[in-house]
Amino acid sequence: MAHLQLSAVAGGGRPAAAGGGGDEMEDVRLLDSYDEEMGGGAAAAAAGEEEEAHVRVTGMTCSACTSAVEGAVSARRGVRRVAVSLLQNRAHVVFDPALLKVEDIIEAIEDAGFDAEIIPDTAISQPKAQKTLSAQFRIGGMTCANCVNSVEGILKKLSGVKGAVVALATSLGEVEYDPSVINKDEIVEAIEDAGFEAAFLQSSEQDKILLGLTGLHTERDVNVLHDILKKMIGLRQFDVNATVSEVEIIFDPEAVGLRSIVDAIETGSNGRLKAHVQNPYARGASNDAHEAAKMLHLLRSSLFLSFVVGKRFYIAAYRALRHGSTNMDVLVVLGTTASYVYSVCALLYGAFTGFHPPIYFETSAMIITFVLFGKYLEVLAKGKTSDAIKKLVELVPATALLLLKDKEGKYTEEREIDALLVQPGDILKVLPGSKVPADGVVVWGTSHVNESMITGESASIPKEVSSAVIGGTMNLHGVLHIQANKVGSETVLSQIISLVETAQMSKAPIQKFADYVASIFVPIVITLSIITFLVWFLCGWVGAYPNSWISGTSNCFVFSLMFAIAVVVIACPCALGLATPTAVMVATGVGANHGVLVKGGDALERAQNVNYVIFDKTGTLTQGKAVVTTAKVFSGMDLGYFLKLVASAEASSEHPLAKAIVEYAFHFHFFGKLPTSKNGIEQRKEEILSRWLLQVEDFSALPGKGVQCLINGKRVLVGNRTLITENGVNVPPEAENFLVDLELNAKTGILVSYDDDFVGLMGITDPLKREAAVVVEGLKKMGVHPVMLTGDNWRTAKAVAKEVGIEDVRAEVMPAGKADVVRSLQKDGSIVAMVGDGINDSPALAAADVGMAIGGGTDIAIEAADYVLVRNNLEDVITAIDLSRKTFSRIRWNYFFAMAYNVVAIPVAAGALFPFTRLQMPPWLAGACMAFSSVSVVCSSLLLRRYRKPRLTTVLQITVE
Repeated sequence: MAHLQLSAVAGGGRPAAAGGGGDEMEDVRLLDSYDEEMGGGAAAAAAGEEEEAHVRVTGMTCSACTSAVEGAVSARRGVRRVAVSLLQNRAHVVFDPALLKVEDIIEAIEDAGFDAEIIPDTAISQPKAQKTLSAQFRIGGMTCANCVNSVEGILKKLSGVKGAVVALATSLGEVEYDPSVINKDEIVEAIEDAGFEAAFLQSSEQDKILLGLTGLHTERDVNVLHDILKKMIGLRQFDVNATVSEVEIIFDPEAVGLRSIVDAIETGSNGRLKAHVQNPYARGASNDAHEAAKMLHLLRSSLFLSFVVGKRFYIAAYRALRHGSTNMDVLVVLGTTASYVYSVCALLYGAFTGFHPPIYFETSAMIITFVLFGKYLEVLAKGKTSDAIKKLVELVPATALLLLKDKEGKYTEEREIDALLVQPGDILKVLPGSKVPADGVVVWGTSHVNESMITGESASIPKEVSSAVIGGTMNLHGVLHIQANKVGSETVLSQIISLVETAQMSKAPIQKFADYVASIFVPIVITLSIITFLVWFLCGWVGAYPNSWISGTSNCFVFSLMFAIAVVVIACPCALGLATPTAVMVATGVGANHGVLVKGGDALERAQNVNYVIFDKTGTLTQGKAVVTTAKVFSGMDLGYFLKLVASAEASSEHPLAKAIVEYAFHFHFFGKLPTSKNGIEQRKEEILSRWLLQVEDFSALPGKGVQCLINGKRVLVGNRTLITENGVNVPPEAENFLVDLELNAKTGILVSYDDDFVGLMGITDPLKREAAVVVEGLKKMGVHPVMLTGDNWRTAKAVAKEVGIEDVRAEVMPAGKADVVRSLQKDGSIVAMVGDGINDSPALAAADVGMAIGGGTDIAIEAADYVLVRNNLEDVITAIDLSRKTFSRIRWNYFFAMAYNVVAIPVAAGALFPFTRLQMPPWLAGACMAFSSVSVVCSSLLLRRYRKPRLTTVLQITVE
């Protein structure tokens, strides 16, 4: 029974076919026919709550067996649908959990004479698009953009890999692959075969966890761990790696909790073994520190043993050349090898002839040392670019106080647990001055919580019973008991970290230029080096320059060779490769700190050139808290009954205006007759509404117009002027005049008809956000043209637009037509940004060049948007555009530094100034210049960390006295 796995039925999709471990499900289409016979899940889902179970049935030999299983299960009360596949040895059961338990399904099959066990989600066959996983790998040994291109090219050629993105700045690679075709170990092997180091970090698979172990020393300890895990219910697979004291577990989260697994390991070993969740972000941070320490060790060694330490460059260069690519290591190897080989030859020549030409062993050693020094500084600087992720990770507290109940339901014990082991439904105690461990709801206590680290809002937020809290925020005053409802990857903080990571992995289009240059850079430099040597050597051979230019202990060959080596060593492709990704990393981190989440470098690049910003009206320019200001009846109907009628019609609608109408009608009738406490009001309100509202039939919502239904067998229409006139209802002149007056005062008129007769109307207003007018004026000062888009009528739209200072208004636009407005502005090549709430504005957000979803701190996973403005503050629209402009200004400076460095440095190293200054750049000095060029670009990007949001007084050029 404990092997049973349940999952909710998808509303409109087919139930997933069941599959066993290792099966490729060639005959999965057999189950599709059963699904079609059962009519799909949508209709049944509407009838009530449903759950589904996928069961493996063994012992069936013919169609009679399948009929027996179907009959046995169908006979149980609560079973909605059942389908059995003989070839697959599987049954798919949809049932009502209120009437039937999963134990009953297994019992029914076993009573029919067959064996049954549940199939876990990981074994259920999915369409290949759904089976695709996204995994992160740490990749070491990359030194420039050409390395990135090489790794990406190799990964994309692998069978089963759908896509790959590699980031030089973070040394991370994200690979999208089909696990049925290729696994993570094969991906690691392919990266290592290409000459780089690779390690798997994490994947998108939800039921897999990596636990670190302490106390795992001997073979006996490993055997004890195996015995413990084998006995655990819900564990499908585990892999113990005794070398690094880790165990990878695939488990059924419905059957066993992560905390239960950790506790079982400790209890089953009598405390000898202890398990803890491996945090992938903490592992990444430790890898950064390890990389820096490793580079420092190499640098110290290089001061004494340059040739030994330099082997890393030779190995990397060999691997690059073996795969047909070139990188910075090739240039370093060419320079050091040329000077070293020449010096050996010169030494041997002197030993045999007695003539001792100058030798340059120290040149090879100093080149390697200076390059390593530059790499050490670069690693330190690059580590700073990911500080935003580290700070976000640090917001999560290490531990949580779990409250345990006795048999009577009273809290009797507090237990401190790892915060990563918090499970949904846990009741947690949050003390004053401590952080909230997970997203949840307050079930006891009152306090104030500082949510600025998540939303950027500095003011503390009051919390009481039923208030939502966000994991990672700081409890300031009172003790709170919260019930966790979102943990792990589902929390707001985890989603923010995921968005920032994704953005930092992305490439801005401008980086294509750097990638192209990097691909041809090394061959061009080698060619220039050869040309430099030939020009100086041939000119010296024919006497084109005086012998005084050559020192007495040197000759024309050595003189020319030093120029050629300097050219090879001073050229730096790394700076070009780092120019964009480091700036994007810093910018996305800075944006997250200010409540502006950017989904990628391409979004940053487009936002800098925005010409139009389109604002949705409701919930964007306005507060999204509609209130009824007036209600007037234009018939003999009583006002109280009129409000009851309208509230009954709107009670089934989810529209904000509908909620405002129901709220107004409720308070009109029951004001002063309810308890004073908030919980008492809400509880009584639900009870009263269920009895007070009229019976509604044939309800339908008409997008952009209103609602219609039948009450007492008569048609009721509640909506805008369009809905009323389209249905042939006449609006009397006095009502028309009253409606016009409402609209001229920026209020929305809601018209009501009953039995095709006009009965009255209501005036609703949605107050403007206090910053709306100032933000609009600020955008104008920035050269951006604001536009207002709304489904409201023209009079109301123009009145609202006038208040905020927008001249370009598009009114009476249906939700489906908003995307058309965006496209109309894009026709002349203009860059259009759309600011909306991310729900009904999704088509317009997707159609815009830059979609900005503005919402509360918990509404951050909006797929259609490029930017998510967490704080629900319009000022962040200016911040988003300003940040993109500052970022790309910095990127352009980075490219200027990188290009200017190579344009100036290579000719200088080639001796372009020597005829005038008699100064020759030694190869070791060229190596030092090359090393510091990368550091300078990274440091330039780090200046973005000093970014400050633009003050509106500055944007508007207002002087505050």
